[in-house]
Amino acid sequence: MTGGEPRRDFARRERMRLAPADLKARRGKMTEPLRRGVFVVPATITSLGLLAGFYSLISSMNAHFELAATMIAVAFVCDGLDGRIARLSRSSSQFGVEYDSLSDVVAFGVAPAGLVYSWAIHPLGSLGIVISGLFVVSAALRLARFNVQTAVTDKRRFTGLPVPGAAALIAGAVLAYSYFEIDSPRTLCAVMAPATIALAALMISRVPYPSFKTFTPHRRAQVELMAVVLVVAGMLFAMPQFTFFALAFAYVASGPILMARGELSAKPRPVQPITAVGRADEARMNPAAAAAFDADAPEFPAREP
Repeated sequence: MTGGEPRRDFARRERMRLAPADLKARRGKMTEPLRRGVFVVPATITSLGLLAGFYSLISSMNAHFELAATMIAVAFVCDGLDGRIARLSRSSSQFGVEYDSLSDVVAFGVAPAGLVYSWAIHPLGSLGIVISGLFVVSAALRLARFNVQTAVTDKRRFTGLPVPGAAALIAGAVLAYSYFEIDSPRTLCAVMAPATIALAALMISRVPYPSFKTFTPHRRAQVELMAVVLVVAGMLFAMPQFTFFALAFAYVASGPILMARGELSAKPRPVQPITAVGRADEARMNPAAAAAFDADAPEFPAREP
């Protein structure tokens, strides 16, 4: 072997190492503006949901109950969109987790409680305030429990009624009441007072509720699923108020049905050797562990500011 051959091999290895590094740097420059833009989109949608909840509260105070219920439905759509976009863009962060929870407290806790009080249970006076306040507290407790149990619960089941589901039932009841043009304040108060208490109890209970985040239909069921989707879409187009109420009521009732079938609570995931706090500390000390820590994103994915 001559002396020139080792030098040529060394130069070839140097070029092989430099080419991927250069390509990686160029790729980072091309994707950096897109990533920053993607981070803003989920947070913007969350802000729209928060503002929709606030506008719903103002509409309830002005006795515009249908508009208030519609704004809760808008917040419901925003809550679903921001999570999907955050998952697709991989833009989860602890800031987004907290911001999403605060938005849900207003849009699905305070706004529905104000709506049900102004619309139905205000004749009860102080008792009506207590009932609506119980709904707000239960919603906040449910969201707090969800945030701390994200890493140890089964993704296929929620523990307790999700807060958006409880808010959707109240908004759907308002829309259905208006759709059928019912005018019976006493009956309305007698029905909604215990219903609000029941929703508050379901939110902080251990009743399992289905989660559709990991839903993957089988090939044999695709035709049936398409037929159901078409029927629901047709009903939403023909009578959206009643269909929204029916879907919300069906979901709220699904929890007790699952419990009656033998599911007492959400199944815990296997305990990992390192806790969530330990993974966070490891991610701070070891940048290579940050990717594994970010993989345990909450069920409502978050955004960067």
